Amino acid sequence: MLRRAFRTLEHHTFTSRLFIWTIQLTIVAVCGIAAFLLRFEFSLGRGELVRMAWALPIWLVAKGLVFRAFQLDRGTWKFASVPDMLRIGAANLAGSAVSAGIIVLIAPPGFSRAVCLLDLLLCAQATASVRLVARMFRAAILRSPSSSDSKDVLIYGAGTAGVMLLQEIRQNQALAYNVRGFIDDNPLKTGKRVQTVPILGTGSDLPGIASRQKGTLVLLAIPSATGPDMIRILQHCHQAGVRFKTVPGIGELLTGAGLAKQIREVAVEDLLGRKPVHLDESAILHKLQGAVVVVTGAAGSIGSELCRQIARFEPRAIVAYEAAETPLFELQQEMLALFPTVAFHAEIGNILDERRLSEVFVRHKPSILYHAAAYKHVPMMESALFTAAENNILGTYNVATAALKHGIVDFVMISSDKAVRPTNVMGLTKRVAELLIKSLQTGTRFASVRFGNVLGSNGSVVPIFKKQIVAGGPVTVTHSEMRRFFMTIPEAVQLVLQASTMSSGGEIFVLNMGEPVRIVDLARNLILLSGLRPGEDIQISFTGVRPGEKLYEEISAADENMRETYHEKIRIFAGPAVSRAEMERFIQAIRRLCTIRDAAHLILELKRLVPEYNPSSHVLHRMLQIEPLDAPPISAYVQPEVLQ
Repeated sequence: MLRRAFRTLEHHTFTSRLFIWTIQLTIVAVCGIAAFLLRFEFSLGRGELVRMAWALPIWLVAKGLVFRAFQLDRGTWKFASVPDMLRIGAANLAGSAVSAGIIVLIAPPGFSRAVCLLDLLLCAQATASVRLVARMFRAAILRSPSSSDSKDVLIYGAGTAGVMLLQEIRQNQALAYNVRGFIDDNPLKTGKRVQTVPILGTGSDLPGIASRQKGTLVLLAIPSATGPDMIRILQHCHQAGVRFKTVPGIGELLTGAGLAKQIREVAVEDLLGRKPVHLDESAILHKLQGAVVVVTGAAGSIGSELCRQIARFEPRAIVAYEAAETPLFELQQEMLALFPTVAFHAEIGNILDERRLSEVFVRHKPSILYHAAAYKHVPMMESALFTAAENNILGTYNVATAALKHGIVDFVMISSDKAVRPTNVMGLTKRVAELLIKSLQTGTRFASVRFGNVLGSNGSVVPIFKKQIVAGGPVTVTHSEMRRFFMTIPEAVQLVLQASTMSSGGEIFVLNMGEPVRIVDLARNLILLSGLRPGEDIQISFTGVRPGEKLYEEISAADENMRETYHEKIRIFAGPAVSRAEMERFIQAIRRLCTIRDAAHLILELKRLVPEYNPSSHVLHRMLQIEPLDAPPISAYVQPEVLQ
């Protein structure tokens, strides 16, 4: 019954405000009478009774109007806090001052000033106290009683996020959690209490604490924790044999529905410790709002996230150009559900099909294009030289020339850190694509954005490792010293959008990837996140470096000059350029060599454009196995010792 009454008051504005008015005016009347009784020691003569009869209506009207001016009837009592108390104090002071002035003017003479002071003190204390009492009473009434299904939890982190989490758990009757204590790595906090909940110890004390709290779940409430911090905390949890979950970082909190409702499993992204991206959203909005935007490779990991992020900035339409029909259909359904007010056009097509590109551009008349279509799998491209060159180079040329022909203002290509001093076909073709679009600076603003691996993308190591862990292992790593730069997909895409606002044409933007991550450490951390022990429950095996792979990736070549931008995570590299005439001749040569399947001359031509490229032994051996259709044998122009 009481719970139903509280919910009625909370959800019906008129009822709630009428209730608050009734309480406040009752307090004003009771405190006024109490002030007279206290001042005259509970013995009121006829004169005092007359003065009280004058004062009560004045207090009720004057304070009622002042309280209304201070909007005390619009406060939410369940969130009563210190700022509310200050506002209540100011309202009472103003109300008493106005009342005193009126009393002096119209009430009978001889009115005691002590009565006004007592009334102020009593009324201020009562109007503040009733809110705090209501908040505590509401929490006690609405909080579901503990049941056998309730989980005992420890909160790791006794800072702001931990306190917020404790408050929400206490207030939200749907959360079946019993908070038994805090864990905090600051030893000076041990033994203290936060809102009556004890701080039991540090992370290193967790095994002993957990042994006394059987079946305890640990909620990690440290949104600012770095990657190494998270790994250390996870190790404490594993040593204690407890399950763990985390609360989100500030980026998720801003878009979420509450701290406790967003409690989730710890993800590998948390272990990177990457700080939230700060965007100049006004610049992005200025560029995208009302524009028709094309995304090629729209159903891929980066392309689909580009569509989601672009939709936030109110474009007139998004045109998703994609060769794979099933992923494109799934993206279309998702976009219609998430962004029903944004026109979304799913267009099937291959970037090698010039006629289809022209049809789409004529139909939709886009002004901005994000080119994410590419083959990116390094070992597979080592065995598919012609396909990689056709798609990543000739396909990019088709899209870029169509953009020029149809008046697209901005063209942004997604590149890769593997384009730096490439040792593989994928990186080589992406470097050529960078040079290609840089040579076309006439009318359309062309730019490239270069970054490394993204977590969870199609074909990346994280989904592969997860499948191997589910299967019981082993988790396969190519080399113990293999390192890669990693970003999350949303972070990479947000920075791509930010970089596109800086382009004046010809730039290669490079995103700050942080520190490289050892792949074997990533594998170990994923095993830990699965609640298992690396090397015991799940083995890690080393399979050897694959064709075209480096042990270390780079973000810039020695011959490139770095320039800072106003954004801390975006820099610009200016490397050598190729004239448009030379690039046109080169494209014709590449097209002819791909047609006749002349692998050796294709590699030589690509290396002439990108002299820092060093073909892998796998590619060199493949050159012997692929005879061109209308050219002399490969052995005629490739020395045998090169292939040994």
